[in-house]
Amino acid sequence: MLITHGRASRDAEAKPAWIDLLNPTADETARLKAESGIRIPSRESLQEIETSSRMRADGQVLYLSMPLALQDEAAGFLPIPLGFILSPQLLITVRFSEVHAFARVQESCKTGTEIGGPAVFAALIEAIVDFGADRLEKLSGELALLSARTFDPRMASMKGAKPASHALRKSLTEVGAAGDQLSRIRESMLGLQRIIAYVSKSAADWFGPELKTRMSTAQQDLSSLVDFEAHLEGKTQFLLDAILGFINTEQNEIFKVLTIVSVVGIPPTLIASMYGMNFHDMPELSWRWGYPYGLALIGLSILLPVLWFKRRGWW
Repeated sequence: MLITHGRASRDAEAKPAWIDLLNPTADETARLKAESGIRIPSRESLQEIETSSRMRADGQVLYLSMPLALQDEAAGFLPIPLGFILSPQLLITVRFSEVHAFARVQESCKTGTEIGGPAVFAALIEAIVDFGADRLEKLSGELALLSARTFDPRMASMKGAKPASHALRKSLTEVGAAGDQLSRIRESMLGLQRIIAYVSKSAADWFGPELKTRMSTAQQDLSSLVDFEAHLEGKTQFLLDAILGFINTEQNEIFKVLTIVSVVGIPPTLIASMYGMNFHDMPELSWRWGYPYGLALIGLSILLPVLWFKRRGWW
């Protein structure tokens, strides 16, 4: 009998190999406990972060949990937990969200490819590892595109601060989202690594050679994925530092322009203030060309600092 989404398809002659509970109600967990004698953990207990809470054994029944690389907005963006209850004959999964890997394994179970709770557990682990690898590959492509766009030479020659600033803000948002996804994927993979190591040790007596080999392969794949995730995390940090550096450069350019404008405005302001006093004994007051002289002096006081800044390469 296979129970999916909390609904049973009963076969009088067959025993259940996998019971999949999706958002189980209190009545469903109570009925399952009465039928199988196995206590179904609540969502709160599955979200515990202590190792002793995520992995423990009750005889030959193993209670395992890990965080998925998903977040529940309704629960304050907390990670969504996934629980496994594994015994030599039965696997019970407790989940609170659709998981891509489960659909693939359910199809395998319909064709009879995976037989028995431990075999279904191994298939789920492999499917979750494959899905994590796909997500890392997708993030790697997104980061490569973001890196190419960030260091595009046309970005440096882009005229006008508004387009460049808009592109940098967009890149900063994208690299932040990528970093958040990598953090959640890493947390999920580390949890999965601990589960595989714990099951390989605790279920060594009733895991067959084939299942042990599959679990060992999954552990090796996870180790390589964790290393690849660390590489992507370093690349994300590099992109974050680079984008923040570009933003600081843009801000410095703005402050430099404002500083130059304020410095250039000091000499003409001084001249205009001096000739605006209108003292009777000022010699230029009675000059026929006094007004053009004052305007020319103001213009010259603006032009000379600008040319000096240009020559120094400050503007």
